[in-house]
Amino acid sequence: MSWHSRHWTVRSSALALLISTLLLPAAQADEPGFKPLFNGKDLSGWRLGKTDLAGKTASEDGRFAVKDGILVITGSKDAPPKMTEIDTLESYDGDFTLRLEFRASRNANSGLHLRDKAFAHQFQIRDYPRVGPYKEVKNFKDDDWNAIEVVVTGAKARCACNGEILEAALAIPDKGPLALQSETNVIEYRNIRIKTAD
Repeated sequence: MSWHSRHWTVRSSALALLISTLLLPAAQADEPGFKPLFNGKDLSGWRLGKTDLAGKTASEDGRFAVKDGILVITGSKDAPPKMTEIDTLESYDGDFTLRLEFRASRNANSGLHLRDKAFAHQFQIRDYPRVGPYKEVKNFKDDDWNAIEVVVTGAKARCACNGEILEAALAIPDKGPLALQSETNVIEYRNIRIKTAD
């Protein structure tokens, strides 16, 4: 093999290694099988009551709005707070894994409804250190993004925040949509995605 051939082979190998290194994080972040529930542009795929929010960047009451790729949920100003929520148009009746990131303002209180609106079936998403029930959570990031994973098998949900299990087997109904609640102060969501068993 000539010097030029050897030199070209070394350069080609180095280039291939560089490209594969650059692409590796993207491949890891790809999460095969997951699909977005929030497109970062508008509220398509969600409804408020019976109103389909397709193409809208905010609900009529302004409590659910898309800003800079983030779903911003503003709480009620009433006392006691008037709770409301947006639901997925789709019902999630089989096993699934739901992942999302949230950022909570001080004393913010929200929730993730798992298939119905009963309080017992709601996974609390809050400013955990200041608003219970998970005040002892170890890995919560104040004023920063926290990762939630909910793994549903049958009628049980395993719920974790930043890898820490908060609910090992939360009992939920067999079928129904998912919903994000507005209660008090501001909760922001991004990267909401789901992987279904089918």
